[in-house]
Amino acid sequence: MQILSVVSECAPLVKTGGLADVAGALPGALAPLGVRMRTLLPAYPGLAERLEGARAHAWSTPFGAVRLLEGEAEGLDLILAQSPLYDRAGGPYTGPDRRDWPDNHLRFGLLSWLGAGVAAWGLDGWRADAVHAHDWQAGLVPTYLRLIGPEAPRAVITIHNVAFQGMFGAETLPALSLPQAMFSPEHVEFHGRVSFLKGGLAHAERITTVSPTYARELLTPSFGWGLDGLLRHRASDLEGILNGIDTTVWDPATDRALAVNYDRPRLKAPNREAVCARFGIEPAPGAPLFCVVSRMTRQKGLDLLIEALPALLEEGAALAVIGSGDEDLEQAFLAAAAAHPDRIGVEIGYDEPASHLLQAGADAILIPSRFEPCGLTQLIGLRYGTAPVAARTGGLADTIVDANAAALRSGAATGFLHAPDDVADLAQAIRRTCDVHRDAKAWSKLTRKAMSHPVGWDESAQAYAALYRRIAPAAA
Repeated sequence: MQILSVVSECAPLVKTGGLADVAGALPGALAPLGVRMRTLLPAYPGLAERLEGARAHAWSTPFGAVRLLEGEAEGLDLILAQSPLYDRAGGPYTGPDRRDWPDNHLRFGLLSWLGAGVAAWGLDGWRADAVHAHDWQAGLVPTYLRLIGPEAPRAVITIHNVAFQGMFGAETLPALSLPQAMFSPEHVEFHGRVSFLKGGLAHAERITTVSPTYARELLTPSFGWGLDGLLRHRASDLEGILNGIDTTVWDPATDRALAVNYDRPRLKAPNREAVCARFGIEPAPGAPLFCVVSRMTRQKGLDLLIEALPALLEEGAALAVIGSGDEDLEQAFLAAAAAHPDRIGVEIGYDEPASHLLQAGADAILIPSRFEPCGLTQLIGLRYGTAPVAARTGGLADTIVDANAAALRSGAATGFLHAPDDVADLAQAIRRTCDVHRDAKAWSKLTRKAMSHPVGWDESAQAYAALYRRIAPAAA
């Protein structure tokens, strides 16, 4: 099968979060199953130069002239869209001032339009059997395919985070080359605005999200962000397929970012020493080293962690943090580090090699999210023998076996779960982690079980391949 993936970021080429990791890993996971995936991605600055064997095609679009570059980079089969809309300093979604680009509706309207056009009309003799659109940035792909007509390939859209919906004013409709008839509750209209994501949910053949628990949560007002009614209407077309990680990239036995490679948790110690040296911190004897690798936002529950820090410090534990985001949270963590420099270390920003080192060197990783569609951080923690301490929500609940008394006795435990949005329960989970860590035998059993937990793409890739064949049976 030939599948076109339409996405706004793709690791290792451009990454702001887990979406990029998924988009980068899925093509390789699908290849052994007879599915060839090509990825359509904006040609952000510097990307075109990384293509090997590039072939250029000029396209005329309602958004202006575009050059499509076919080629390969980092083992990925790519189509890069070159346009002045993408050739600018800053990130994929924000400028150097970290504010959203004011023309994001055009930037990702173009990406969606091209996704539909390339899939339906082909490119240099290649044509997609089906399209996989990711999140709001590709949300209009199914809408444009619907406008092309019944002969167009069918699309599946994946919700990576329903909180981000691509909302723009009604006046953007003509610029998006959408007919006025589309501005209705059955199509893209949402509370008087254009919603890219709603367009995708309304018009895709199938809808997936990134964990079974999140699929159920999305049907409720608490988690659906206003789209729960539409999702309940389409519940028979909604499926939760758990994300995986690329186990060749995330492998403590071969990871070059580590101080020492290892294949058993008891061999992590040199990496722990490296993290402590980098951050200038040291836990009390027998206490664990916690880490955080995260965007600093309230969705990630990091304001809750600030409130729970006294429990961590009372246990003699230490904390190493890498992340950036909301300025007040950045300042709160910096203030905590200034107040406890021997126990709390903070680096504002994102450093990919350092994130690998933290996963290898910490004893436990804190993920106190208020909601988490899937999460990759806990999967990496499991892979590296670093116990996740996480909220019982979304994919966190689907991938972590809580270290309650029964799970500890049976040897099934892989981490520690707590109630979402609950500082007291988060603090208790931190204390439980410290208690188990003091029992060397119990801790060894838990971390060995964590490292053996399957976190790759094998099962999920099979689920996606089966889904593509359902929506494009003629190509199966």
